[in-house]
Amino acid sequence: MPTVRSGPVIGLTAQLAVLATLAATVGLDAAGWLAGVGYAAVTCLALSRGLHLSGASRLGPADRVTLARGVLVGAVTALVVDSFDRPTPVGLLVTLSAVALLLDAVDGQVARRTGTVSALGARFDMEVDAFLILVLSVYVAPAAGSWVLAIGAMRYVFVAASAVLPWLRGALPPRFWRKVVAAAQGVLLTVAAARALGEPWTTLVLVAALALLVESFGRDVAWLWHRRPAPRPARALRPVPTPTLPTATLPVHTTALPVPRPALAARSAGTVRSDWRPR
Repeated sequence: MPTVRSGPVIGLTAQLAVLATLAATVGLDAAGWLAGVGYAAVTCLALSRGLHLSGASRLGPADRVTLARGVLVGAVTALVVDSFDRPTPVGLLVTLSAVALLLDAVDGQVARRTGTVSALGARFDMEVDAFLILVLSVYVAPAAGSWVLAIGAMRYVFVAASAVLPWLRGALPPRFWRKVVAAAQGVLLTVAAARALGEPWTTLVLVAALALLVESFGRDVAWLWHRRPAPRPARALRPVPTPTLPTATLPVHTTALPVPRPALAARSAGTVRSDWRPR
């Protein structure tokens, strides 16, 4: 029987409690509930599978901080989906997003100070960040333009492309600038979601966010391209030897053939018969 790990289950329970609180205070329609519960269920299953594959029995201290961030992202997801049908409390959405971004700076420090840095924790942290950016871009897009969706979708497009192009799955070297760009996306999208700036300034902020993201992804793609494995040369086919058959020496007959008598007579008379007639 597979072991039931309490960490993901606690996260699922906390997510349901937060959604119930939102429904009782600001209200959630069926679509918001469905989005929040679906997000929580997928997170619980993915985290349980990650713990199983890594052989860990429980979440580390930093993972619990990331799980708390994930619960906040689930609440933001429910509010964004709820905003499709009715106005959503912008102040609450921005506050939840800002707290999730602040906790992003905490889980890394906790992992380093407690010596619990792990590949699972780094992947969990990255997925929570990526989904928050996607959700915020969906919220901002109706007012700023559909092009903003490129900010949230870029990471998932990269993952989809790596399924087709194996060289994109290569290991990238650690780069601090990549983390700065990832954090800037959430901050700039939260500023745009707050609608505190005028339309020209909001557009400028979003253009800057997209430009930073294109530069960061472009540099990583170029690095992977230049270090992609060289294609293996096609193996040359060996020529198949042609079997040689033994040849027999055939006798050559030099006996002259008999010449008809009329031809000899004509040759001796100095005339040559021809069937050609001038016209």
